[in-house]
Amino acid sequence: MNLTEKTLSRKDIFSGRVFNIHVDTVRLPNAATTTREVVEHHGGVAVLALDDEDHILMVRQFRYGAGDSFLELPAGKLERGEDPAKCGKRELREETGMDAAQYSYFTKLYPTPAYCSECIYIYLARGLTPAPGGQNLDAGEFLDVVRVPFDKALGMCMSGEITDAKTLVGILRYAREIS
Repeated sequence: MNLTEKTLSRKDIFSGRVFNIHVDTVRLPNAATTTREVVEHHGGVAVLALDDEDHILMVRQFRYGAGDSFLELPAGKLERGEDPAKCGKRELREETGMDAAQYSYFTKLYPTPAYCSECIYIYLARGLTPAPGGQNLDAGEFLDVVRVPFDKALGMCMSGEITDAKTLVGILRYAREIS
């Protein structure tokens, strides 16, 4: 069965700095019509950065939407048309003050595909060295850099202490790769 929904019309609702919202009228596979509310987001990049002692460089920051602080992989928003690898390198440097000698695509995920277009690319970084100039946070960005032994981070994922989706996917995927 063809499961594709065809867009018949679109109504723009909101245009913001981080995302846009539109409501589409779509034709379903059975020819009925309905509406879909969509959050349009350019996506982001997260970096699973491992040092020579198998510690993950993570950041702890307050997330206003959830109203809590989270331990996460360093990450940031893609600019329209930006290369994800370039974005990840920039975010690793800005948030942790580190550069990586080896940097490779690892996986991607769609955190909420039912209503949001956001795709998060995850890169693996190794061979970490301090970046010239160190950490360089964006205006209004406040975070702590935390080195967590990989085994401890994996345990935090399994116990529910780490709940951020991109961080869970990155750590659990890496655990599977090395097992």
